[in-house]
Amino acid sequence: MLFLGVVWLCSGAATQAQQQTLAFSSVDSPNANWYIAKERQLYKKYGLDAELIFIPSSTTTISAVVAGSVSVGNISGGATANAAVGGAGVVVVGCFINTLPYDLVVHESIRSAQQLKGKSIGISRVGSSSDVAARVFLKELKLEPDKDVAILQVGGSTERAAAFRTGRIVAFPAPPGVVHLTQGMPHRILASTADFPKGYPFPYVCPTASKAFLKNNRDGMKRLLMALIEATHFYKTRKEESKKIMAKYTRHTNEAFLESAYQSSNKLFEQVPLVNREGMDVQVKEAAARKPGSTLKVDDIVDDSLVLELEKEGFINRIYKP
Repeated sequence: MLFLGVVWLCSGAATQAQQQTLAFSSVDSPNANWYIAKERQLYKKYGLDAELIFIPSSTTTISAVVAGSVSVGNISGGATANAAVGGAGVVVVGCFINTLPYDLVVHESIRSAQQLKGKSIGISRVGSSSDVAARVFLKELKLEPDKDVAILQVGGSTERAAAFRTGRIVAFPAPPGVVHLTQGMPHRILASTADFPKGYPFPYVCPTASKAFLKNNRDGMKRLLMALIEATHFYKTRKEESKKIMAKYTRHTNEAFLESAYQSSNKLFEQVPLVNREGMDVQVKEAAARKPGSTLKVDDIVDDSLVLELEKEGFINRIYKP
């Protein structure tokens, strides 16, 4: 069985290299499997001629997927649900992280939720994962987003840390390790999704495409999932090499940042990257609530059958076999 799989892969890679334009939306550690797959030539190994581009924010990436300029993007469930409610024919084919791994970093002077009133919290873009995280934190703290606390678009995690240092914002939702980039600015962690009673189920790192692309390119999509699954395994088992690749893409050599980011995401990466239906249902309902008359359901935007195929065929077990 393994021999046949190797023959299929080698012949496929040699004769049918499929061109795909792929996009990842953040350089933070939860997205590392996308660029590790490039650095380790895993896309090529599985028969893809892949161009990997960086498009900050899921909301921008989903627009590129809908327009057809990107074949498959790394897009959060919230952005996908919002696009689908608006009429976009998009589908999530798997999910490598199914929770929202954020801390709410605040200035040291902020010692209670009430002290955030009248101040600003920084996100990347409206509709992004950081926007979802900011609103989740504020609601958990019994504060009303946009009314009690202003939400400002300031850019990615590095830009948010910079805006925090300059005082433009007094708080920001930080992905794993980013708190170490505040470079001595007095701060504290006011809240963390890790401390929520049930965590926060959220389809976060999800390969997403148009329904037309999936229909016409199921073999290519399967190969992409194989590359990302092996890249995830590399991340989980080759710590120092993964940190070096992360340093290249994040452009940070801060060891505390790299170690913290690595360890946090290592716990979260799914071995079998199925979509968390509970988390997607929350995003679908929130998106539908903003579109009266919407009948969108989770199954309308999730098709992770290729992941189930790979699991049934034994591919994932072979990758993770000691």
